[in-house]
Amino acid sequence: MPRGLSCLGGPEGADGRYETPPASELHRLMWTKKGSSNHLDEVYPRIYIGDMYAAKDKRTLQAHHITHVLNAADGKFNVNTGPSFYRDTKITYHGVEAFDMPSFNLSPFFYPAANFIKNALSSPTGKVFVHCAMGLSRSSTLVLAYLMIHENMTLVDAIKAVSPNRNICPNEGFLEQLRELDRKLHYQGSATSWRNNESKKFLQVITNATKAPTQLNRK
Repeated sequence: MPRGLSCLGGPEGADGRYETPPASELHRLMWTKKGSSNHLDEVYPRIYIGDMYAAKDKRTLQAHHITHVLNAADGKFNVNTGPSFYRDTKITYHGVEAFDMPSFNLSPFFYPAANFIKNALSSPTGKVFVHCAMGLSRSSTLVLAYLMIHENMTLVDAIKAVSPNRNICPNEGFLEQLRELDRKLHYQGSATSWRNNESKKFLQVITNATKAPTQLNRK
């Protein structure tokens, strides 16, 4: 489904098109969609969000058949697990050394993290666990970015998909970075749609032009 045609409903501008809502409305949306706050929750088919306790509980991860772990709080000053922590399992690990501060720029990690999640789900048995320290801000931001990038969701749709299953709360800086991603993806989608329409028009003109001589000859 093209971006901007929200299957779950979303804010529209004066011309009826989707517009990225202000942060205050996004916060209200997250607060009204109360989910759970377990150590680990499935927020989208085969995608889990959780905290550092679940990340360090290999037995629980194996019980949920987790095949991939995305640590959004990697590093010795955060949740310092790393690939060596899971070497006695079949889990594939990817770390993002991010800090839960509004001034931290998480956006350079959006596409690498989203691609890691996509690759994890490319197998029918793949399940990915995305975590940070508390499973609220960094991890949820990366999952929302994945849904926007690879599941073609608007930011509103992504929040509506995740929030009923788990309480999430990207910090102010991360939320603004997601809003910027939403605007960029919407612009790219609109530009692609315009180019496709123009290409179709051009091909139709060429087709009509090639048919015209034949029709004249028949006359």
